[in-house]
Amino acid sequence: MKRLLFGVAAAALLAGAAQAAKTDLTLGVALEPPNLDPTAGAAAAIDEVVYANVFEGLTRIDETGAAQPALARSWEISEDGLTYIFHLVEGATFHDGAAFDASDVKFSFDRAMAEDSQNAQKVLFEPIETIEVVDPATVKITLKRPTGAFLFNMGWGDAVIVDPASAATNATDPVGTGPFVFGDWAKGASITLEKNPDYWGEPAQLDRATFKFISDPTAALAALMAGDVDGFPGWPSPETVPQIEADPRFDVVMGSTEGETILGTNTAKAPFDQLKVRQAIAHALDRQAIVDGAMFGIGTPIHTHYPPHGPAFEDLSGLYPHDLDKARALLAEAGFPDGFDATLKLPPPAYARRGGEVVAAQLREIGIRLEIIPVEWAQWLEQVFKGKDFDLTIVSHTEPRDINIYARPDYYFGYGKPEFQALMEELNAATDAEAQNAILRKAGTMIAEDAVNGYLFQLGKIGVWRTKLKGMWANQPTQAIDLTAVRWVD
Repeated sequence: MKRLLFGVAAAALLAGAAQAAKTDLTLGVALEPPNLDPTAGAAAAIDEVVYANVFEGLTRIDETGAAQPALARSWEISEDGLTYIFHLVEGATFHDGAAFDASDVKFSFDRAMAEDSQNAQKVLFEPIETIEVVDPATVKITLKRPTGAFLFNMGWGDAVIVDPASAATNATDPVGTGPFVFGDWAKGASITLEKNPDYWGEPAQLDRATFKFISDPTAALAALMAGDVDGFPGWPSPETVPQIEADPRFDVVMGSTEGETILGTNTAKAPFDQLKVRQAIAHALDRQAIVDGAMFGIGTPIHTHYPPHGPAFEDLSGLYPHDLDKARALLAEAGFPDGFDATLKLPPPAYARRGGEVVAAQLREIGIRLEIIPVEWAQWLEQVFKGKDFDLTIVSHTEPRDINIYARPDYYFGYGKPEFQALMEELNAATDAEAQNAILRKAGTMIAEDAVNGYLFQLGKIGVWRTKLKGMWANQPTQAIDLTAVRWVD
């Protein structure tokens, strides 16, 4: 009997140890990235997997949205705001064994600024005048003008530091300096990262992390309940939240994102080049109904391209209130008393597909008849984002502090108003927080008045994961699923 009891106790201890030793993680994500190089692609799904995990920049954006030291352990800024001296970490290596030093910073930024650069956020580097390698551990960057957001901008995924020897192949075989190394990409199924045993900083507490691509909400619920995944940083099925909340195996964490979800409008194409047509659309949109219908009430209606939780937020809900009679009158004034036909191209995320159905129904009430065209993510990037071959679309812009995209005349919705560009120049030069916020409010009001896009809602973040999983971010201030502090607990 004693031997039996001892055996049972030993088995229990071993089981407990095995459970405590869990160091692998499987997360569900809605979208498969088109490639794995954050310096050569606009898709948020790229940064979700590799930002902070595989690749690092001079700075990194933390859970609060603040810029923190990363490969630059510290820095000094001149009084005129033009010179930044970055002191780099020493002893860091790339995953291919190459030593990291100041020459890699210069290479990465020169590459991003080059005429043939494929960097989707090349504008981040435009303020840079010169980059000087002072010594292997020191970089001096001189700007053309003071740029208050420079440290924050260097924390974007587009500004990560890459190894010259592997830069050309990062799209399929990413090599960074981060706490995880690229393991495997099973196309159409999953991406696996492995712990970097030679990481220069605080080591990861996970040995392996797998991102499984599950775009269908029904399949997501089945995978979660069956234990095929440990959680979803962005739960795609808000209607099932009550069911998951009632299950003691899981935590449901509500947070916010930087995702302004918009009815993207091709303002360079008739009839959307007419302000009155865009104003009519703005009056026709019942934003709360869109949130309720597409997101089951999870999300915040917006009226410009700026998050409601931001310090420069201004309530512009009175600018174009829901008013169908006003919308019809504006359409008639624009020469469309009977409305018109147009297309609505929708990428795969549920917010777009579900939201598109609601938006189409609302615009139909004022005579705008939309043909809904579902497209895959790669098609959206090629046709809409790059080719500008669209009338309307729905997409969530998840980049932080991204109102500056409206200053780019070649951006997919084609705005680039000179007065707005001037505001962005003022914003770049401002270093005082209050001055920046005042400019941001002016910018937000200008694009709202011009109804550049149909502003729908701020994408909410629903995190669902096992109760014993800790370190996951509640909010999403940047396009990342940062696993650097994620761990399992007893």
